[in-house]
Amino acid sequence: MEKEAQRMANTLPYIYPYVGGSLGVKKTSIPVLLQNQGVTANGFVQLGPKKSEFYTTPPQQFDSQDWLNNLAVHELRHVAQFDKLTGGKAKPFPELIYFGWFGVSLPIWFFEGDAVTTETALTRAGRGRQPSWIMPYRTSLLEGKNISYSKASFGSNKDITPGYYQLGYLMSSIIRTEEGKDIFDEVLTDIRKRPVRLYPFSNSLKKFSNKGSHKWFEQTTATLKKNWTAQASATPSRNYNSLTKPANYATNYFLPVKLSDNSILTLKQSKAEVPHLTLIDSNRKETHLLDIGYQEQPWFSYANGLIVWDEVRYDPRYRQRSYNVICSYNLETKKVKKLSSKSKLFAPSLSADGKKIIVVKFDLSNRCNLVELNAQNGDVLFTYPNPQNLILQTPSFDASGNTVAYIAVSEKGKTLNITNRTGQTEELIAPTQQQISRPIFINQQIAFNAHYSGLDNIYNIDIKTKKISALSEAKYGAFNASFPKGSNTLLFNNFKQTGYDITETPINPEEPGKNNFVYFGAAAEKQEHTGNVFSKIPDSTYISKPYRTFGDMINIHSISPVIEDEYRGGLQFDSDNLLNTLNAFAGAEYYRDLNRFEYNAGIVLKSFYPVISATYRNRPRRTFYNSNQGVMQGDWRENNIQVQAMIPISLNTLGDTYSFSLRTATSYTKRYMGENMPLNYITTLNFPMEYGFSFVHSMRQADRDIAPKWAQTFSLTYLHQPFDKKLDGHLFALGTSFYFPGLLKNHSFIASFNYQNASGVRRFDNEISGVYGYNNIRAISLLRNTLLLNYRFPFAFPDAELGPLAYIRNVRGGLFCHYENLGVDTNIGEPKTYGFELRSSMNLLRYQPLIDLGTRFVFVNKIYNQNPILELILNYSF
Repeated sequence: MEKEAQRMANTLPYIYPYVGGSLGVKKTSIPVLLQNQGVTANGFVQLGPKKSEFYTTPPQQFDSQDWLNNLAVHELRHVAQFDKLTGGKAKPFPELIYFGWFGVSLPIWFFEGDAVTTETALTRAGRGRQPSWIMPYRTSLLEGKNISYSKASFGSNKDITPGYYQLGYLMSSIIRTEEGKDIFDEVLTDIRKRPVRLYPFSNSLKKFSNKGSHKWFEQTTATLKKNWTAQASATPSRNYNSLTKPANYATNYFLPVKLSDNSILTLKQSKAEVPHLTLIDSNRKETHLLDIGYQEQPWFSYANGLIVWDEVRYDPRYRQRSYNVICSYNLETKKVKKLSSKSKLFAPSLSADGKKIIVVKFDLSNRCNLVELNAQNGDVLFTYPNPQNLILQTPSFDASGNTVAYIAVSEKGKTLNITNRTGQTEELIAPTQQQISRPIFINQQIAFNAHYSGLDNIYNIDIKTKKISALSEAKYGAFNASFPKGSNTLLFNNFKQTGYDITETPINPEEPGKNNFVYFGAAAEKQEHTGNVFSKIPDSTYISKPYRTFGDMINIHSISPVIEDEYRGGLQFDSDNLLNTLNAFAGAEYYRDLNRFEYNAGIVLKSFYPVISATYRNRPRRTFYNSNQGVMQGDWRENNIQVQAMIPISLNTLGDTYSFSLRTATSYTKRYMGENMPLNYITTLNFPMEYGFSFVHSMRQADRDIAPKWAQTFSLTYLHQPFDKKLDGHLFALGTSFYFPGLLKNHSFIASFNYQNASGVRRFDNEISGVYGYNNIRAISLLRNTLLLNYRFPFAFPDAELGPLAYIRNVRGGLFCHYENLGVDTNIGEPKTYGFELRSSMNLLRYQPLIDLGTRFVFVNKIYNQNPILELILNYSF
């Protein structure tokens, strides 16, 4: 990675004044990590600690420019946003506070959309120039679908929505078109000056433009409808018949291929189903074949009864390390094979006889090659040279298996090429900003995707004459062509309001139409007036130094308030090294009820196979005890040291994930400064031991799933005091849960049985899950076991926007029947508690965190003489 690191060291400081220029930010300082161990194509910027990470492996479909350059301009705009809002200050260590304030102050559509506007304005590429990227939004509006501001921002469990990147790009570009280059500089400056307000971005935007965020959304929607309607009128299109059943919610049928029996093989995914290979017969009946694992992009190839695809497999211990492996499925034998291990292989495509696979390979230095594999065992047959180290994409064989077509990407753009084993390589399409992708042979021609008409459609090029013709005229977008044997038809994905559909049409080449693409970033590009910001990057050589594993361990970045509960609060220093392998903290907390302070410090070391953590606390304590004089209050201080080692292992294959963990922990406590304590109180707790083991298997979930269709969890815990004879006792706990499909799609039934046996000083401890309402019911015996039965189901997906207050995504119900000390306190006909719950997932006050809000009605067995209990449910996730 030295070469790429040197290139980025030259690139980042050179382009930053242009990237941050429209925000009035010209200089910055930030560490940038190039992550080459994984296959996820992404990048991010964060505070706490301040850093950026670029994941160096390019995806198989992205912009028409160099991948790291693409990341550089986009992520540096985020750096400029951070610097503008915080003033670029890093002292006195407030980064986590700044990070939280940043999230509260800026809507995520602006955070990402402004960056896309910038990446598009400063380069010849950028997602703002891609019709397929904004296609879902365009389709919804032209089909008359009304999408609220919140729905466009936060998504839906029902419909395809534009996404906050797309919404943000379009709103940011239109705002800059009307208000000029400096509008967001003014808005962020005002937010920094007046930091504590509700809806600060919208209010500041209204101050300078007379319209808040929602009004700008309405204006953006009107502008989009007007321009896209005009584009549709000027662009000829055809209606194609669907070969699938009508969908009630967002459903995609990717990469259709017709088999010899006229059934269609496709990769299906929807809001209600996980990605899986399926067959569709002539009556549109679907047959489920196989769930597959996570993919960077939907992909498979079929030939001669064999299906191959790529999917992501994670390192069992280190999540940053991931692989892209090739898998196969034999339609006749129903057998699955993994053809590669610990590989970075992408976009596998079979030869016509099903004996060879052509893939794109990346290594840890970001070298890229086309590689031929044996389709039976994955052995490497041939590696095609790539002396310029172009980024290669979506290769395919011709009918003979001797010639390969592929896409190559550089800063100049995308090219379409063919090559063979003798080294003969020909460029059929010169570097272009067209989003050409997925070339496949059809006799002496190659079909591919592009947007010559301003919309994505399928085209072909004659290999000899280089003449390009259009094969489809989809209204919104056509993709993923295949050509059934023995027919003169084209099978492809036709994009509709509900997603990628399947259609078939006769092959009838026509002249490509006029490019009527509506480019909303033109004003921002003119305002920046830089051309391609990568055209004159310097070529200096910087001195490289090894990362100091120990010297760079401590990196204090924040001092933050800590609030444990209504009685405890304080301040904490936080430290995280840049690799996130060592986290440390130190702080002090005030106990309001005790009028005393606690002092604490801790570390978590994650670089070794076991995760090792240690915590020290010097804290005040209080207890109440019975004596001859009545109930007495006793106080003391104690030094407490806790140490834990845990080995977390996680394996994934196809649609399944298996997780294991082994854990052991101990502590040492020394009590002192006892006040009004009994004479025999224990002053030393000598290394009580705790051991744990857990196992979880779960299947991948669809968006609408309440829980995995099938999952099992199993945990064992054992606590005792082998080194302290004064404290006799132990605790053994067993926890299990089993997840089953419910009566209808996306319903879930969960059965959980838990058991514990405790004695001595541990007899009042509880380590297992209790019944609902447990803390509000008088116990009549010590907890021994629980059987918890739950049935949960979604019943509405309203996508309801309640003004600026809430956006309600779904409404869910649940029934439960819980038993405690089964066989002793309750029997199968008399549960301890039972009842129902209502929940809803929502976004409040137009903020990104997803809030789970609901209520639970708990009815209690009559022997407890307990009134029904009403519980509030409140959870959140990011």
